[in-house]
Amino acid sequence: MKQRVTIRDVAAAAGVSHQTVSRVINHRPDVAEETRRRVWQIIEELNYHPSAIARSLTRQRSFTLGVVTAGLKYVGPSRTLNGITKQAEEMGYTLVLKELPRFDANDIQPLLNSLMARQVDGIIWAVPEIGTNRVWLEGQLPELAAPIIFLTMRARPGLSSVSVDNYKGGCLATEHLLQQGYQQIGHISGPLDWWEARQRMAGWQDTLRQAGRPVADHHWAAGNWSAASGERAIGPLLDAYPEMDAMFVANDQMALGVLQVACRQGLRVPQDLAVVGFDGIPETAYYWPPLTTVYQDLRELGCTAVRELTKAVEAGYQQEPPVSPVTLSLQPELIVRESSTAREPQAAEHQRPAASVSGVR
Repeated sequence: MKQRVTIRDVAAAAGVSHQTVSRVINHRPDVAEETRRRVWQIIEELNYHPSAIARSLTRQRSFTLGVVTAGLKYVGPSRTLNGITKQAEEMGYTLVLKELPRFDANDIQPLLNSLMARQVDGIIWAVPEIGTNRVWLEGQLPELAAPIIFLTMRARPGLSSVSVDNYKGGCLATEHLLQQGYQQIGHISGPLDWWEARQRMAGWQDTLRQAGRPVADHHWAAGNWSAASGERAIGPLLDAYPEMDAMFVANDQMALGVLQVACRQGLRVPQDLAVVGFDGIPETAYYWPPLTTVYQDLRELGCTAVRELTKAVEAGYQQEPPVSPVTLSLQPELIVRESSTAREPQAAEHQRPAASVSGVR
């Protein structure tokens, strides 16, 4: 059996001490650039793989992060986890993943105990804020020997969190439709026990009010993030709000349901009904017509969480002053496509088909 290459083999081949090789592997700054390049060249030539176990014992840490998630069937949590995995691997950390059985689970002490028993260096709480599933934060946060960072929740004093600015995304979508000349803008929200859905809806409401446009209860309907719920919501909304000429839909999958109903009922998009979604999933470029959407970089959300958490981890192990809690809000981006472009001049003369779309299944 081929003998395993050791750090001392690398040091001998590079003509440096094994401590220098260790500093290079751990990205320490106190190594000359020429030496660093030579060591990495030898590491590649010898196909050396540092021992994670040895590194943990040497530095008295696990190089492991705990990740708590839920709802991986949804686009958002799964894309966020992809970013966490990517960044952790790049930074030399492994992950211990725990998936909650339900979003509303609040019996979290056994889960935290399990992660701490595995000696994780830090914890990423990647469960979206839904309903009362943050009620355990209202009391005393359980005493932990590792730092923790939360994703996708409203900011709370003394806690680190990273979120996308969903409110800004709702504003971007609505401002765009107003700029394109649409005046009667409806909304299909996500389930309103989700913090993200409430923020997107608030952006829609506030932007319309600031523009002097009416906002009424019959101007919006709620979905559950699925394409089928968008299909179900659009019919009653069109009946209740017949003058509606544009819609901000709180995610791209529900927007797909809206586009299908519009096609079935002979509504032209965007001439009769402009549509803007939210998420920026790759498939939206291939909807018909291609969908204007608010893009949120959820992979970057996961990457940012890992980078911020490891700053706190490093400070703790290097006995530096604790890193102050951070509240970061990633900015979304509007991607404009054919589903929301300005009306054709003759569109005002075109009458919406009279057929009712209520009860569409």
